[in-house]
Amino acid sequence: MACGCGGGNGGGCSGEQNDSGVIQQAVAEEVRAAAVEFVDAAPELIASSEQEWPRIKVNGVALEAESIARELQYHPAPNRQEAVFLACQALVIRELLQQRIQALGLQVTPHAGEPAEEAAIRALIECEVPLPVADEAACKQFFERNRQRYASAPLLAARHILLACPADDADERDAMRAQAEQLVSQLQQPGADFAALAMAHSACPSKAQGGALGQISKGQTVPEFERQLFRLPLGLASQPLESRYGFHVVWVDQRIEGQLLPYEAVEGSIRAELNQRVWQVAVAQYLKGLVGEADIQGIILDGAESPLVQ
Repeated sequence: MACGCGGGNGGGCSGEQNDSGVIQQAVAEEVRAAAVEFVDAAPELIASSEQEWPRIKVNGVALEAESIARELQYHPAPNRQEAVFLACQALVIRELLQQRIQALGLQVTPHAGEPAEEAAIRALIECEVPLPVADEAACKQFFERNRQRYASAPLLAARHILLACPADDADERDAMRAQAEQLVSQLQQPGADFAALAMAHSACPSKAQGGALGQISKGQTVPEFERQLFRLPLGLASQPLESRYGFHVVWVDQRIEGQLLPYEAVEGSIRAELNQRVWQVAVAQYLKGLVGEADIQGIILDGAESPLVQ
């Protein structure tokens, strides 16, 4: 059984890794995300109760029922009405963008692996939405206001004894908790040998190294174990730590606190984040402008000056 410890020195178990960082999204996805910025607080579809799908036209071009049905799968919502609205909104935005691309006569060569539709949308946004650039003053101000975000991760050197048990076996977990508490009591006595107890009781391969996990940083262990581990002081933890894998008797040998990073080390990431935020707002305003100038029938979107009902 994996213990989620992050394991060190080649002897520990590898725990589950959580995805970290921000994944760069395709331009088309950013456009759809930006569309949310201007959705009316009370979205409305104009359709009679007899209609399975709303009848929507965008500058005279009707949305096909089949297209709405296909798009529906990408918009989970608490109820069908809201899901249909979100699907229709996405199709309206897509149609407006395609109509604008055609009006400008944009000819685009897609990047490797890039769908033609996304390439055209990317080119349109690059053409009509100004690229924002955060200045030095804005970057430094953001850095000072969010100082704690920019620090190196703390490191711990620790040992553990894992008493493994299934997460859904309440009786077994009670028994392992009691055994872990007994081990803590033993280790509090003079002359207690952590390595010997680890070899005798631990279900983690790290027992071959006396339970040593090596240096652990945040993100290397399962979340519930990490939250408890990084709060511990040096020495033996007074209580076992519980995780999905069982109970851990933990001894922290060393703690190296994270260091605040200088502005120069994070300037690039700050500038990129600020530019992205402003760009998303600009795209939302651009889409709102397209909606406001269009003749949209069958759905009311924020930005439309006078939606027409057929």
